[in-house]
Amino acid sequence: MRFATYNVEWMNSLFNDEGALLNDTGWSSRYDVTRTAQTDALRMVFQALDADAVMIIEAPDNSRNRDTVQALKNFASFASLRAREAVIGFSNDTQQEIALLYDPDVLTVLHDPLIHQDAPRFNERFRIDLDIDATQDEVVFSKPPLELEVETVQGLSLRMIGAHLKSKAPHGANNRDEVMRISIANRRKQLAQAIWMRARVDGLLADGHPVILMGDLNDGPGLDEYENLFGRSSVEIIMGDGETALFDPHARQALQRRLGATPTTARFWIRPEQRFLQALLDYIMISPDLTGREPVWRIWHPLDDPACWEQPALRDALVTASDHFPVSLDIVL
Repeated sequence: MRFATYNVEWMNSLFNDEGALLNDTGWSSRYDVTRTAQTDALRMVFQALDADAVMIIEAPDNSRNRDTVQALKNFASFASLRAREAVIGFSNDTQQEIALLYDPDVLTVLHDPLIHQDAPRFNERFRIDLDIDATQDEVVFSKPPLELEVETVQGLSLRMIGAHLKSKAPHGANNRDEVMRISIANRRKQLAQAIWMRARVDGLLADGHPVILMGDLNDGPGLDEYENLFGRSSVEIIMGDGETALFDPHARQALQRRLGATPTTARFWIRPEQRFLQALLDYIMISPDLTGREPVWRIWHPLDDPACWEQPALRDALVTASDHFPVSLDIVL
């Protein structure tokens, strides 16, 4: 089977309130990209992926006037995808939902956040001392992770978590001191979210559930100068260690090569420096009991993956569709 995670930049802007695709020449929310250019590019990328399930990060909005599931089903019809059903969990107010688009002929999927004594559900509050002042702080997710029960047509049941952790970017900072203050505060909150997520994973593993955790973690080892203040990145916290550690080969490679080249899954234009910044932000982590099922990971990077590079149409589509690139996992289930 093939699972994938894909952060689609401002996918919400491609639909109207009825969930119909705005496949026209108006501007999308991507810089200098029309809606028809982005929708056509996304169609090509999703068709090339041909995944049994795609965890979509920044999926269309779900609110009083908009329906994530209907929008994604309309997109699947437009793109002629076999992954034509969709599910979301706890919606949020950021217009960027987390949703799974999947093939109902091979998977049964249910939003099913179990109750664990040591870690509340992702729409609740997590108490932790963030700044070592002996006072419990309350942590919430602006984008609550999507926790699913997934069963294959062969009868294998597993738990899947889709995540979009808080960004560390110092939005709103006006000077260097504010950049430092906001960056440290954001990293502290992100690490608390990672601790919360790891506690949920530990609960699932203790109950004997295979786990696949995927999404945009907005972090990776060595990505900013504040990481050393806290000792570990959120990626390391979520992966864990020992017999219950989750595994992702790209994360492992990055951890082992802090001063060397690492894989990347996202590409951002840095206007003040007039250059692109590439980063490893998107992951698919699996529990130990799944590592023996012949897992193969792939980052669909248009410049780094030879198969993508050798197909100019797909290469250009990957660049046009989003500032992130899909990550896929092929695994025998």
